[in-house]
Amino acid sequence: MADDADRGRKSIGARRNPASAGAILDAAEAVLVEAGYSGFSIEAVARRARAGKPTIYRWWPSKAALLLEVYQRQKRVDIPDTGWLEEDLVGFLKSLLSHWRETSSGSVFRSLVAEAQSDPTAAAALADYAKGRHGHTGQMVERAQARGEVAEDIDAAIVADLIASWAWTRLLTDRLDENEATIRETVRYVMQGIASKTSRTGSR
Repeated sequence: MADDADRGRKSIGARRNPASAGAILDAAEAVLVEAGYSGFSIEAVARRARAGKPTIYRWWPSKAALLLEVYQRQKRVDIPDTGWLEEDLVGFLKSLLSHWRETSSGSVFRSLVAEAQSDPTAAAALADYAKGRHGHTGQMVERAQARGEVAEDIDAAIVADLIASWAWTRLLTDRLDENEATIRETVRYVMQGIASKTSRTGSR
């Protein structure tokens, strides 16, 4: 049964009520700032948002799912479209490492990755999130394929995984201060493996 606070924010079932969902996300951000990752709980979010726990769990099946949406809501990372994949990937990685380094989101995401190692619900939420985010990187590769820059038989999703793996390794090992030269060298290695024959023989 919903409590009084939950009745104050009427739910519309599995489909989110935008006002209630926004209040819950605002509350989750505030709890995360005040209590940190270790002190974050659905109970604390429910109290602050004046929402019932059933409502929160109806829209976010786990604490990890809610935290990932808070993380994504705060994320400010460039997805460049320069017309040249190497520059797109370098710009993306520079922006991502900078975001993780200069905001609290890096530590939140690192904690979520750690929790996913022992919590199946966190692992499932992280996998769903990664699938969507890697899609953005995959789109960069697909654009390059359409330009003839990347070989047609290259799987864009695998390239996206390779790029994400490099970034996640830096996050998990606290190496977010990689310089641009190292990022460019990494991207160049990837490009050597996926470039079309025309692109390899051409020049810029």
